[in-house]
Amino acid sequence: MLPPKTPTEASGFKALLKSPQFLFLWTGQVVSQIADKISTVMSIALLTTYNVPIKYAASSSSYLFVATTIPAILFGAAAGIFVDRYPKKKIMVIADIIRGCLILLLPILPKEFAVLLLINFLTSTVTQAFAPAEQSAIPLVVKPENLLTANALFATTSTGSVIVGFGIAPTILGAVTQLGQNGSREILVASLYFIAAGLGQLVKVHEPIDPHHQSQRVNPWRELKVGFYYICDNKLLLSAMLQLAVFSATIAALPVLAVKLTAEVGLKTEEFGFLVAPAGIGLVLGAGIIGHFGNRIQQQSLPLIGFVGMSAVLATFTFVQSLWLGLVCAGILGLGASLVAVPVQTLIQERTPELMRGKVFGFQNNAVNIAVAVPLVLAGSLTERFGLQPVLWGMSFIVTIAGILAWNSTRHVLEDGV
Repeated sequence: MLPPKTPTEASGFKALLKSPQFLFLWTGQVVSQIADKISTVMSIALLTTYNVPIKYAASSSSYLFVATTIPAILFGAAAGIFVDRYPKKKIMVIADIIRGCLILLLPILPKEFAVLLLINFLTSTVTQAFAPAEQSAIPLVVKPENLLTANALFATTSTGSVIVGFGIAPTILGAVTQLGQNGSREILVASLYFIAAGLGQLVKVHEPIDPHHQSQRVNPWRELKVGFYYICDNKLLLSAMLQLAVFSATIAALPVLAVKLTAEVGLKTEEFGFLVAPAGIGLVLGAGIIGHFGNRIQQQSLPLIGFVGMSAVLATFTFVQSLWLGLVCAGILGLGASLVAVPVQTLIQERTPELMRGKVFGFQNNAVNIAVAVPLVLAGSLTERFGLQPVLWGMSFIVTIAGILAWNSTRHVLEDGV
């Protein structure tokens, strides 16, 4: 995806781990994301103690997920406007503090279902500002030759936080609950956000902030159009975002399809996680390999290889009847996903001017959130109507075509720029 770079002594994981600024930023990301996952599990657990109307009781957890998804779709792009105007570090720190304070309100406010939905909605809204600020801050604390490795490490820990966060959350929350103190779970989650804020405060980010630009009145609609037209006019960024959208939609569809695949490989429906976990492991492994060797290989071909690999796995799933083959295929799917996500994210960071990063990453997060929502809504109903195999073949075809077209477009733009 990116032109090959000459390896230097100052590249790779060792160089990053020697940088205090990167360590503070990276560790803060890990703590913050684990807090997000534990907060989600905690909210579901709190449903048993809240007054949930009978008509919402059966789908109460689904309403919680909707409350956290809506802000991602509505405010993802708009949040980037403020990231371009104000210091990224300050936005990240304030976002963590606000999220921690919102969680601390739960033990104080009435135990009503609407209150729980509102807190989750507001917390997710604040998160929309945190995400583009963090993505914009990475190039400010990492040297260009280490950017690919940094994104690989962030992708690794981002996926790892999902596995670890959701995995340890029930145990941790159960242990805290046994203390018998009212609000102990909320205090734990809020403390994690405050720790992340403290780590973010330690990061020294040198960024050009124009005081005149800050003092100008914000015109959200105008600035949104500026960011939108900038992306549309830049074929490289547009192609990269399309690749991320296809990648995200495919990964998001995996849990839904895994539920249907369980019967084919001899698992119970509730054991679908056994097919999802290898994909996360494959993504972590692939990101680690790219981070270590990425600067020594021809990177513009990685996304194409990743898409072809993902497509082949989706097609293979149509006749998988062995559990072990299903686990291997899921792992390969995650490995292929890493070949797309890490180089493409690095490309966007390298090719986006500093003063446009907030808008670009805001639209990127918006596109990814919409791409994730589509398969969650459609995959199940399409499978019920047409069957699992046609849906898998259709997804395999779409991933192949999207990968080839996006890669071909990106390759020509890169060649023209050389």
